[in-house]
Amino acid sequence: MIKDLVYQCRSYRRFYEDCRIDESTLKELVDLARMTASTANSQALKYRLVVKEDECAKLFPNIFWAGALSDWPGPEEGERPSGYILICCDQTLGSNKLWDEGIAAQTILLGAVEKGFGGCMIGSFKREEAANVMGIDTKRYSLDLILALGKPKETVKIVPLKEDGDVRYYRDENQVHYVPKRKLEDLII
Repeated sequence: MIKDLVYQCRSYRRFYEDCRIDESTLKELVDLARMTASTANSQALKYRLVVKEDECAKLFPNIFWAGALSDWPGPEEGERPSGYILICCDQTLGSNKLWDEGIAAQTILLGAVEKGFGGCMIGSFKREEAANVMGIDTKRYSLDLILALGKPKETVKIVPLKEDGDVRYYRDENQVHYVPKRKLEDLII
C-alpha cells in the first residue's frame, strides 16, 4: 500500500555497509523513475550508478550529510551507504526540468523501501568534485542530486512539532533520529 511505503520512507543516513546493494537493484529503481512525469516530456534526467566499494569511498568525502547536525561529519566506516544513484540533467536534452529530479528521487526511494532498503536525498555536496571523481562530463551533465542507499541501520521517528515551531531534526544519546512534522490540520488552508 502506498501509504505504508510513504510512512516508512525516511531520510536514513546510517546503513549496514556490509549489506551491499547491487547494480541490478539500482537499475530497477531507475526504471521506476523512468516512468514518472518529465517536464515537456524531455526525459533529460540521466543516472550514474555507484555500487563498487572503491567508487563509494571516492564519492563519500564530497557529501555533506546533515545540515541540522552540524557537529556530525556523517556516517562512520561500516555505516556508510552501499550504493548511490547520482541524478544528472543532460543539458543537450533540456535544462528546463523544474522539479523532475524530486519526482524521480522520491519514486526511487519508495521503490528502495519496498525492496527493504532506504536512503537519503542529498542536495548539499561538492558538485564539481563529485562529478569529477565519478567521471561525469560537466559540460554535458549537471549533477543535481545524490541518493545515498543501503540497508538502514538507524531508527527514525516522526514526532509532533514542538510549541516553538522548530522543524530541525535531532538525535538522542542512543542515536535515534527524530523528525518533527506539522499536523495535517496545520497544512490545510
